[in-house]
Amino acid sequence: MTTGEDDRAEERIAELIELIRYHDQRYHSDDASEIPDADFDQLKRELIELETAHPELGRPDSPTQTVGADPSTLFAPVKHRVPMMSLDNAFDRGELIAWADRARRRLVAIHARRAAEEASNQGVLLLAGEPDGKEAGDEGLAEIEEPSVQLGDLVCELKFDGLAVSLRYENGRLVQAATRGNGRVGEDITANILTLKSVPHLLPAGAPQVLEVRGEVYLPLAAFDVLNAQQEAEGKPRYANPRNTAAGSLRQKDPTVTATRGLSMWCYSVGEVQGGPTLTTHSATLEYLEGLALPVNPETVTADSVDAAWEFVNECEARRHDLPYEIDGAVIKIDRLDLQQELGSTSRAPRWAVAYKLPPEEKTTKLHRIQVSIGSKGKATPFAVLEPVFVGGSTVEMATLHNQDQVKAKDVRPGDTVVVRKAGDVIPEVLGPVLAERPDELPEWDFPEICPCPHQQPLVREEGDAAHYCYFPRCPEQLRGWIEHFAARNALDIEHLGEQRVGLFIDLGFISDVSDIYSLDYERIRKLEGFGELSAANLAAAIEASKQQPLARLLVGLNIRHLGDTTSELLADALGDLDKIMAATVEELAEVDGIGPIMAESVHEFFQSEINREIIEKLRAAGLNFAGDASPYEAQALPQTLEGMTIVVTGGLEGYTRDGVGAAIKARGGKSPGSVSSKTTAVVVGENPGASKLDKAEKLGIPVLDEAQFHRLIETGELP
Repeated sequence: MTTGEDDRAEERIAELIELIRYHDQRYHSDDASEIPDADFDQLKRELIELETAHPELGRPDSPTQTVGADPSTLFAPVKHRVPMMSLDNAFDRGELIAWADRARRRLVAIHARRAAEEASNQGVLLLAGEPDGKEAGDEGLAEIEEPSVQLGDLVCELKFDGLAVSLRYENGRLVQAATRGNGRVGEDITANILTLKSVPHLLPAGAPQVLEVRGEVYLPLAAFDVLNAQQEAEGKPRYANPRNTAAGSLRQKDPTVTATRGLSMWCYSVGEVQGGPTLTTHSATLEYLEGLALPVNPETVTADSVDAAWEFVNECEARRHDLPYEIDGAVIKIDRLDLQQELGSTSRAPRWAVAYKLPPEEKTTKLHRIQVSIGSKGKATPFAVLEPVFVGGSTVEMATLHNQDQVKAKDVRPGDTVVVRKAGDVIPEVLGPVLAERPDELPEWDFPEICPCPHQQPLVREEGDAAHYCYFPRCPEQLRGWIEHFAARNALDIEHLGEQRVGLFIDLGFISDVSDIYSLDYERIRKLEGFGELSAANLAAAIEASKQQPLARLLVGLNIRHLGDTTSELLADALGDLDKIMAATVEELAEVDGIGPIMAESVHEFFQSEINREIIEKLRAAGLNFAGDASPYEAQALPQTLEGMTIVVTGGLEGYTRDGVGAAIKARGGKSPGSVSSKTTAVVVGENPGASKLDKAEKLGIPVLDEAQFHRLIETGELP
């Protein structure tokens, strides 16, 4: 970089700072903006880019650095040149051993196939299993033994509870930082990363031409405590946990906020690399990164066996609360990079690494009451009202107790001290009572016989069912959930009709069943507090648009017990008309592929209800679509390239809605169910795919296609 270029950059940075200050003042203080928002955003982008390219020219009074500056522009997308993948999980020693066994077996198969191909190229046919290693007797035949393949050393690392990021260095200079995002595209957080003291802006001489470093940004516990002390001093609520606070701090639009949070980072792998030394192991890679002054965690060790790796896992669990940062497990990786390359990856995770998840934390607290909630289908679910307790990263005040049998089996009683766990670190669960602390004569809890709604209807538990139900169709507790479900995105998708508005309309008597949505009095609604002409018009437009939703969506919205999204679609496809579904016998319904006898009985029973039929007729009068899938693909005479195929799609595909991709498959003669089975032809993976579908596809040996392969499939009907 020449002196002249440095001078021009410094002059432009000074000019941008003054321009941004001026327009900031005109916009925020004077309420008289002189340039469009997009132009203002471009000025800030240019400043961030210059400061990133010339960190030595950074000024403490820059709008990207000073406290109280305008929030920076929305994060720009960053496409990862090497995808940032997730990790498969292991939850016990057996699963860790199983991971290692799968990796070794795959390597054996790869090496055996390679040996066979090499021998075939030399004109030698290799046979496996000839006795005593003798030749087969014919010229050109020889024995091949199963290759002896070992995984070698394993690298054991802590699994940090933070946010995965990528740092890109070019010629030793940090030029870009990004979040993992969906693994292929993340968010540009360069300006925020530059505020972290642990991240070098420049690497020592001799750094590769391009070095992309992956790692985890985290919030040290000491910094977390300081932040919460500040929150309390200012009368603000405490932050819930270090992980969420770290993620929120790193994704601030204003980098100066990030700078005050005390974030730090550990580096644990590399992505794209151009130049630099040839490294053969992951452990050598970590040593190399450490030599470049990048932060590498010192707790990383090398193990010579799975047993040794398991010892590391046990040490992690024992020391979990002694570390100055939070961890949620350990990561075990095969050390040799050539074996990593041979093993490759599934569509979501490398086969050469696994994350061992530590057991969820458990705490004790007081059980104040057991109450019952009524769901949208009338299901009565008991739940525990607890003395608030911080566990698994958040404060828990309520936890499910599932059903009457679970309460009885756990023998939990109001007044007990109970053990609470965050199952999977997500769902609060009551494990059981601490009997040593139970007060004398504490009575058992009895499941109520009457619904908690004002109508005092009985709760019914049918033979063979673990749950109780309120069958009164106009139960307000049930009605509230049903209407919210009816308006949900996977059903009629009615925007502007959320939980609060549903509750308000029920309380005011505007809605007594789902059909009343289509006869709302907008004149009265406009007069309500918080409403106006525009909000009422938006609601009316969303309700009107919902009338065109396909039959499958309407079936979902009717909230029929046992009938879900996928089975609603199967039923709509098979019978094609709501009147035919209503008139069908249990036997006829059960004949539909994917609809079993229990589901058929439930559907039939729903439509036999006089109250439900009245609701259906009001929906008919309102003009809802009763006649199957009004898909734009139906009118097209498309080649039946997918005839006889069953294609499961997981994740979003560019150019398709969730319903649209299924319609495209069906229009070409294929089936598009929502779950993977042995009958599945292929699984198509888009953005943010579901892990369970991918795992099942891999276990069943079903082909997994990316978006480009899917497009070729629907055009040609040929699997890659």
